[in-house]
Amino acid sequence: MITESVCNYEAMSAAAASIIYSDVARCLQKGERYNLGLATGNTPIRLYEELAVKLNTARLDLSLLSTWNLDEYATESRAAVPVTHPLSYRRFMEEKLFSKIDPALGFSRECTHFPDPDDPASYDRAIAAAGGIDLQLLGIGFNGHIAFNEPMSESEISVADFAALPTRVLPLSDETIAQNTHVTAGGDESLMPRYAVTMGMAPILAAKKCLLLACFAEQEKPLRAILKRGVPTPELPASYLWQHPDYHLIYTADKINVY
Repeated sequence: MITESVCNYEAMSAAAASIIYSDVARCLQKGERYNLGLATGNTPIRLYEELAVKLNTARLDLSLLSTWNLDEYATESRAAVPVTHPLSYRRFMEEKLFSKIDPALGFSRECTHFPDPDDPASYDRAIAAAGGIDLQLLGIGFNGHIAFNEPMSESEISVADFAALPTRVLPLSDETIAQNTHVTAGGDESLMPRYAVTMGMAPILAAKKCLLLACFAEQEKPLRAILKRGVPTPELPASYLWQHPDYHLIYTADKINVY
């Protein structure tokens, strides 16, 4: 486990972009496929700008690069929100990363993947068939969730069963709805879907590398709680990362103090 403190959001974004680029380049330059797990929200916006610049500058052949997003919002009828929805994660990724990559490098939209609420189990099968996630980028919710794997009481689910959760559709907690209304919906709760399809804990924890970023003051509380506890609990989903064999946390010291 690596825990790294950097001075601010720009430094976090630059450090994360370098880590991701280096790992992607290492494989692609050897002619190996690379499966990159992606996250959304305000945290990775600058990272994606810098990553696109690095990829474009290096002129890597990106035909063997595939991306796998953590989640997508779903409607009341449990269908994926349309790409025209202002909070659509497909739309977010197109605007913040995919459209910024030079098309001449061979990166194909057919190699961008999102979980499907109509058949969430197919996502886990597709990830496994592709060889698993090489590096999964993650954020941490203010209540300790990762992706949309919300906290659950240990009286509801065992530690082992929570770690084995698959990709699935689930209702969002009131806390997460409030958080995302504030952070990504401009304070307009009417824009917020009440459901999402999320990559499960099992495929996340099976990723070869996990990179967790934190840059909001509200993330200090769950990070402190996780470090203090030291063992995984479904009550703090991100706590499972602390036992991952290749896990890297980068947090911004101007907003967060975990020690």
